[in-house]
Amino acid sequence: QLQLVESGGGLVRPGGALRLSCTASGFTLDHYAIRWFRQAPGKEREGISCISSGEGLTSYAYSMKGRLAVSRDNAKNTVYLQMNSLKPEDTAVYYCAAKPKFCSGPETYDYWGQGIQVTVSS
Repeated sequence: QLQLVESGGGLVRPGGALRLSCTASGFTLDHYAIRWFRQAPGKEREGISCISSGEGLTSYAYSMKGRLAVSRDNAKNTVYLQMNSLKPEDTAVYYCAAKPKFCSGPETYDYWGQGIQVTVSS
């Protein structure tokens, strides 16, 4: 079964940190760029970070820049999203998605994860 699976979400207090994982099953991530999205209740889905294949070039949404770090471990077939200094407005379902090679270009994704809840609350 070809799929992406997110893990690492949950409840965290404001100012806290979480590391999300996006692991591929049934295929290898080596040749894919991975973009992280989030969607809060009543809001549109937002792309927040991307890491390319190969060189691992990264990009971040302005709204979260400075608080995110995306990385990949091809040996583990996993991409990570480190989120720091979390705020209540970061509460959302977070998704990862895979597209061929580059973060730029058509926003057409071959694989999507099922999403994972992140809740930031005291």
